[in-house]
Amino acid sequence: MEAEDRNILSVTELTRRIKHYLSDTFPDIWVQGEISNSTVASSGHAYFTLKDESCVIRAVLFRGYRKDIRFEIENGLKVIVHGNLDVFEKRGEYQIIVDLLEPEGMGALQLAFEQLKDKLQKDGLFDESHKKSIPPFPDVVGVVTSLTGAAIRDILNVLGRRYSGIRIILYPTLVQGDEAADEIVSAIMTANKRKEADVLIVGRGGGSVEDLWPFNEEKVARAIFKSNIPIISAVGHEIDFTISDFVADLRAPTPSAAAELVVKNKEEVMRLASDLISRILRSMDRMIDQRKQSLSIYTFESLTKRINTIVSEKSMILDDVTKSLSVSIENINTKTKGRFEKLVGKLNTLSPLGTLSRGYAIVLKFPENRPVFSVEDVQKGDSIKTRFKDGTLLSTVNEKEKSVP
Repeated sequence: MEAEDRNILSVTELTRRIKHYLSDTFPDIWVQGEISNSTVASSGHAYFTLKDESCVIRAVLFRGYRKDIRFEIENGLKVIVHGNLDVFEKRGEYQIIVDLLEPEGMGALQLAFEQLKDKLQKDGLFDESHKKSIPPFPDVVGVVTSLTGAAIRDILNVLGRRYSGIRIILYPTLVQGDEAADEIVSAIMTANKRKEADVLIVGRGGGSVEDLWPFNEEKVARAIFKSNIPIISAVGHEIDFTISDFVADLRAPTPSAAAELVVKNKEEVMRLASDLISRILRSMDRMIDQRKQSLSIYTFESLTKRINTIVSEKSMILDDVTKSLSVSIENINTKTKGRFEKLVGKLNTLSPLGTLSRGYAIVLKFPENRPVFSVEDVQKGDSIKTRFKDGTLLSTVNEKEKSVP
């Protein structure tokens, strides 16, 4: 083939022809597959791969369509997507431009519900340890619901019938639609900021899954969890369950049931109060009777007998103590007397008087009465006094005779 007969295309021209062909041939397709390699770019676009047992194909869900998807795009999730086939020219790759994505075998809202429920449960928002007690007799009840809905009418009707004196504060908000979740969060925050209500009822009347969906939003669940005011969730009918029910401190099957739970029936309260007063009075009567019976044993005769018994017992104890003390004193006297006699004996042995009684005498120089220890102490003509055991002699020294050793 001659060169001038060849139809030579550039890569760009070929790619664009393929792009136009695929776009024109597959403008409206449904594809079933399993998600893998899922990522979300900073732009908000979601990129993933669809695969089956044999093949894979790239797909992109742009941010504008992604905001309408309520569930999380996760790897392993089997889905059905709708869109058109296109070519990413820069890489020469064909891909599905997705504008609708549905979970296979399960509704999108149900999947979103289960995903968020699992997430919040792992985060601990459902734990009983975080539940606050509902006050038994609140003075002020706050209600977060629509100003014109059936829920507020039912709540007011029940509260008025059961306890007309209670104060009610309405924090009006949308309860369905795209803006409802943000308004519900704002109302809960406002109630907490004002600190007016003792308890909050958050809810609405019945409706479709879509109508109730704001109460399945994560932002609403976290606002309920962070509330310092105890919250009763009252969404829909008894068969309806929302994420708010699991996070709230108490779940009521309906708004009317929430009103019944939050306040006691006035007549019931009065009856309970009357029963309590009667029980207290009966208890006091029994206590008084018991005290009377206890005091009845304390007559004059019984008291006199008791006093005499006590006095007798103390007297016997005193006798025992006196006897014991007398014995102790006698023992002490005996011991003291023995020691005294021994000491007297020792003194007599050492006493000069004792020496005199054995035939000795004491010579004193007279009139000084100074003992004479040697013949050198007196002179001839001195007067001396000689003391015996039974008297004294006064004499004059006529001679001195010194003994020879």
